[in-house]
Amino acid sequence: MPSPAPTVLWFRRDLRLADNPALGEAQGEARATGSDVVGLYVLDPALWASAGPVRQAYLARSLHELDASTGGRLVVRHGDPREVVPAVCAEVGARSVHVAASYEPYGRRRDDAVEALLAERDVSLQRTGSPYAVAPGRVRTRGGTPFQVFTPFRSAWLEHGWRAPAPLPDDVAWATLASDGLPDAPEAGARLPAAGEAAALDRWHAFLADGLADYPTDRDRPDLTGTSYLSPALKWGEIHPRTLLADLASAVRSGSVPEDSAATYRSELAWREFHADVLFHHPGAVQRSLRTVVPEDAWATGATEDALLAAWCEGRTGYPMVDAGMRQLLGTGWMHNRVRMLVASFLVKDLHVRWQRGAEHFMAHLVDGDVSQNQLNWQWVAGTGRDAAPYFRIFNPVTQGLKFDPDGAYVREWVPELRGITGKAVHEPWKLPGGAPGYSERVVDHAVERKVSLEDFERARR
Repeated sequence: MPSPAPTVLWFRRDLRLADNPALGEAQGEARATGSDVVGLYVLDPALWASAGPVRQAYLARSLHELDASTGGRLVVRHGDPREVVPAVCAEVGARSVHVAASYEPYGRRRDDAVEALLAERDVSLQRTGSPYAVAPGRVRTRGGTPFQVFTPFRSAWLEHGWRAPAPLPDDVAWATLASDGLPDAPEAGARLPAAGEAAALDRWHAFLADGLADYPTDRDRPDLTGTSYLSPALKWGEIHPRTLLADLASAVRSGSVPEDSAATYRSELAWREFHADVLFHHPGAVQRSLRTVVPEDAWATGATEDALLAAWCEGRTGYPMVDAGMRQLLGTGWMHNRVRMLVASFLVKDLHVRWQRGAEHFMAHLVDGDVSQNQLNWQWVAGTGRDAAPYFRIFNPVTQGLKFDPDGAYVREWVPELRGITGKAVHEPWKLPGGAPGYSERVVDHAVERKVSLEDFERARR
């Protein structure tokens, strides 16, 4: 008798074995039929090319870790998923493919196309779970419409709740199948964190034990290690937010973590899910502002725009806190969230460069670059999103530095030209006698450009 056909588990943004409902479904089906599970990852050239070397390097390392977790049986195939997934199913005779559902625009289009092609061969695409605690589109107002504002969304999200983490399946029988080979990690040019499920869990447990209690105050300080640094792991699904939420609840019950600390961290996860929900309902928000806040003639154009953008990208605006953030991005593929807000505000409201240009640069260099989080956070700062900071909220790069990097340690770490300046003076080097030799002159005067932005905003209102 021929061997039973295996089932296929198609990994995407769930590069882990624990708390993976799609893996549980695939293993359950395989056990019922006495077959194996094909662990498949499709290296999609469209996504690979758009990732940039930093995310490519991290993804390659994460896939190597996942392969080790499967006993070296992760099947990597290169090509368009619309061609590769049906071909793998035909190769092994599989009747079903299990996945965690995708909700971003490209992923939805890809999955719908693959599902239709599989159906022609009488193969089903089974969606189980998602990268979120609550799937986008699930939480709605009492009137059945999508939420437009974060705070009521968070309340409804908390009230809706989420499932407990899925158990880790025992002894998955991974099928042996020819693979195109794991991708080589390109030279990232940045100091990346350790990749993979085990590293993510270690990072989380260390933060839970030693960092979470002070999170409400320390999370805004880029000069401190006050955040969990789990955004890359969440991006690639090396850890699931369900796991984080369950551990937060356990820590509060045990008394090891104050409720206000857990609530603050939980709220940040809710922001992540809110942005995914907004993009689900408004896929055009990837490139299009959801509302107009200034006239078209307010934006820099041509050579002026290019020069200002280049100075910002390279961290030579003459504003130390802004330059430190941009250099941290280039050096590590990551930037502290408080600084992300500052540099984004500076680009849009001081340099008058459209948010899309900044979002593009971030996506090219961030190890945690995620479409919904990146684009909607940029729209939040630019004042163009669904629940956005008012356009007239303009971050002052000096006062932000003085407040959140009070001793200048963060600036001195990333802007070596200023390491000889002690104390708070590092945030205003142009006020020192003779300035700061070797450091860039200010490309603009913040006070002047703030006034211009407010006038542009008023023109649009009129």
